[in-house]
Amino acid sequence: MPRPRSRFRKVAPEVTAVHIPHQRGHRRQDAPFVVVVPQRPTLTARAAAAVGWWVWEHRLALAPTLLGLVALPLSAVLHLLAWWSGVLLTPLAVVPLAWLITLQRDAPAPDRAAFGWRLALTLAAITAVAWLALAAAFGPLTGPLGWLWVFLLIAAQTIWSLVRRSH
Repeated sequence: MPRPRSRFRKVAPEVTAVHIPHQRGHRRQDAPFVVVVPQRPTLTARAAAAVGWWVWEHRLALAPTLLGLVALPLSAVLHLLAWWSGVLLTPLAVVPLAWLITLQRDAPAPDRAAFGWRLALTLAAITAVAWLALAAAFGPLTGPLGWLWVFLLIAAQTIWSLVRRSH
């Protein structure tokens, strides 16, 4: 005995299918037809897609902001899982200073402005690593650490934008 066929065909979840039932008075040779209407995305989906597209197009210009937005939950996870990781991260604050000393020894700055930029970059990196160590040890929003994160984020994005525009 043959299996009865389903009255409706399965369609993909992103489309809306409208089945028009058999009409009386038509010949049996006429094949039934199905009108497929694509489902329109919601306003929220459209806005999320637009924001995602914009962030993707400007991902290099937004690198410091994206890095800062990753550092905040990373430090929170480190604090929750292993508060002592802040103690392990503390010695990393010396790495930018070692970079500055090595750079000045191998390729001295040609003028005071270049040395000033190098020094500012070193101090910003030391502050960022120190913030990460303190945030991992005590929590990212404890005391002034939240405000320090905001200040570092704004300063890094501003300097990044200025330096990228001048080159």
